[in-house]
Amino acid sequence: QVQLVESGGGLVQAGGSLRLSCAASGRSFSGWSMGWFRQAPGKEREFVARISWIGGGTYYADSVKGRFTISRDNAKSTMYLQMNSLKPEDTAVYFCATGPRWDYWGQGTQVTVSS
Repeated sequence: QVQLVESGGGLVQAGGSLRLSCAASGRSFSGWSMGWFRQAPGKEREFVARISWIGGGTYYADSVKGRFTISRDNAKSTMYLQMNSLKPEDTAVYFCATGPRWDYWGQGTQVTVSS
């Protein structure tokens, strides 16, 4: 079993920045990618970004490319999402996930961007 705990959400004005963290613990997950997803009210959960745990290759949704940066610290078993130039449409609950088929999820952290 893998446990994921997100933190770092909050309220920020448009144009501002936040950094989310996802701390992982439990069984070995070093062979899996980790990712961020988000879900806005009344909308389906959508992919934001992912990073491979080995090699650090990254991939982003078009909507956040150039504004968000995903990274990880293997020694701390922690993944980050640096969010810059935030827009009101980025408002959502942000989740981190991992596993062969995104089997493990955190509880989510709320990000609210005011206009």
